[in-house]
Amino acid sequence: MNDVETTTALWWVVVFSGIYHGVNPGMGWPLAVSAALMERASSSLYRALGSLALGHLVAMLAILLPFSILSVLIEWHREFQVAAAWLLIAVGIYLLINRRHPRFLARVPPSQLALWSFLVALAHGAGLMLVPVYLGICCMIEADPAHVPVLGVMGGIVAIAVAVALVHTLAMIASGGAIAYGVYRWIGLKFLSKGWFNLDVVWALSLVGVGVISLMTLH
Repeated sequence: MNDVETTTALWWVVVFSGIYHGVNPGMGWPLAVSAALMERASSSLYRALGSLALGHLVAMLAILLPFSILSVLIEWHREFQVAAAWLLIAVGIYLLINRRHPRFLARVPPSQLALWSFLVALAHGAGLMLVPVYLGICCMIEADPAHVPVLGVMGGIVAIAVAVALVHTLAMIASGGAIAYGVYRWIGLKFLSKGWFNLDVVWALSLVGVGVISLMTLH
């Protein structure tokens, strides 16, 4: 696989991970449906989805931007990738062992969906899933330190972090929003009480899987 194909594949991972996060009810789309049903207005659904997207985006940036600063240290790039992969595996194993949701999430009022979305994305390691992929995309940047100013490299790496977070969040809210709209428009609240599906185990295993794949693909 050449650099272009590798980069394209990594961007598709960003998109598909966003779709996966959006489909997972743990990321909040049922809350958007509940808000719309309680207020009997489709505009409430869109406002809630917007709040969920904002919180998720900020959480992604909160994880990716620190790594973008570290990535400027090219000589340590591989070490950062290895550390990120092992951290992802550790979080996945922890979530497999401890399946209880953090209590503080239940204390966030429904009116603060953006804050709830931000906290739940951090608590579930959603941003960490993107780190190995993001670092892989950064590796595709061809920059000769002798000819490219450090600030120029830094700007490019930060721009990639923002782009990854945006693309991922758009995919997340598109998939989650589509499900939320369908449930709100045609299925209703009964589905939320009887048709809830739990992806906690799948989520934890996916974190471990991404971490293992990242380690296997390191050169």
